Amino acid sequence: MTITEAPLAQSTLFRFATAGSVDDGKSTLVGRLLHDSKAILADTLDAVTRTSADRGFGGEGGSTQKIDLALLTDGLRAEREQGITIDVAYRYFATDRRSFILADCPGHVQYTKNTVTGASTADAVVVLIDARKGVLEQTRRHLSVLRLLRVPNVVVAVNKIDLVDFREDTFRAIEADVQAVAAQIGVTDVLVVPVSALEGDNVVERSAHTPWYTGPSLLDVLETLPTTDEVERGLEPFRFPVQLVIRPQGALAPDLADADDAGTSFRDYRAYAGQVASGSVSVGDAITVLPSGSTASVVGIDFAGRTLDRAVAPQSVSLRLSAEIDIARGDVIAATGTFGEVSQDLYAELCWLSTRPLREGSKVLIKHGSKTVQGLIRAVTGKLDLETFELGAASGLELNDIGAAQIRLASALPIETYALHRRTGAFLVIDPQDGNTLAAGLVRDHPGDHEDERYSI
Repeated sequence: MTITEAPLAQSTLFRFATAGSVDDGKSTLVGRLLHDSKAILADTLDAVTRTSADRGFGGEGGSTQKIDLALLTDGLRAEREQGITIDVAYRYFATDRRSFILADCPGHVQYTKNTVTGASTADAVVVLIDARKGVLEQTRRHLSVLRLLRVPNVVVAVNKIDLVDFREDTFRAIEADVQAVAAQIGVTDVLVVPVSALEGDNVVERSAHTPWYTGPSLLDVLETLPTTDEVERGLEPFRFPVQLVIRPQGALAPDLADADDAGTSFRDYRAYAGQVASGSVSVGDAITVLPSGSTASVVGIDFAGRTLDRAVAPQSVSLRLSAEIDIARGDVIAATGTFGEVSQDLYAELCWLSTRPLREGSKVLIKHGSKTVQGLIRAVTGKLDLETFELGAASGLELNDIGAAQIRLASALPIETYALHRRTGAFLVIDPQDGNTLAAGLVRDHPGDHEDERYSI
């Protein structure tokens, strides 16, 4: 069976994460979203209600029964005992308009790496700010990380607005500070929403307590923002990291299996499986395999036992090519004429996530797509100052530092700048000794391409 394009369930799926400083109410906000959108099972709600009552959560004398909404996301025993979020908590819910995957990220500085994890695949990130505290250093750090990751949509929720008596002047002052910081680091179109996660103001429904705020509720924003795939699908060229080479014995290609006279042997089927990282591909398109540079054309696209005429990001498919090319896991199939050159020199922006410091001369592993190669840190070229947002001189990076480095690779990779290719311009830095992740890396332009510009993140 041949169809023009497979239906994409992912097209209605929206991924978002929360970030913020300690005790800004991230878990409570997520719990409020789940509770007010009717996404909590009855037995889960009963269990949380009982636990909340046992801890005396609610009004004086128990006259007003409330639940501790943070218990809906803080699942680890240590999180519940300490009242903090330690690990990223993923939750799934849906409204009439959209399905969601949300990542509730911890706020402590030592868990910034978890925020990087949660935000790396997000269509949007909701940054919480306590209305009583305003913009803090951790707020600036999180906004810097989001800019570094090029998160498409940033929403700032000024939480606990009820604790400042819903004052408009307090909100406007924080809003101005947020916009000033965002402008400094190059984050555009930041939407600021006043909310009370505990009481539900402007979370799912607009609140009567903030008549001076005329914008949408937080859920309205999340239901209408475009997904990354919707934005990038028509903008980025076709990229397909190969995850698996399929060569079954005694199997025909799917489009020949039902033919009366296939005119081919049962050993002709060879396909390359993976996920379309960006763009789209159609039968007949010319492709180039990287890093070898071999060329061919697409003669078949297989998807869940069917054949397609076209596949788009982020579908997982297998491709059949017109020529027998030496292709292995880790190679990238790209649209012909859309890629420059492969390189062994990697200029990168790094968010350092390990207690082991980065030093020049360190040997690391670089995981790019489905391929892992050895690398050598040739130079640490700077570290971001969170006060000035300028890149200062540095000889190394410590835990939670954001900086820049030059890395020499043992073999060439098809690397592209993250600013233009969000999915294929990212990589991981891995410890070759124990396999732990050391840093999230983003490919940047060669500094020599911008010698007249001040080098900055």
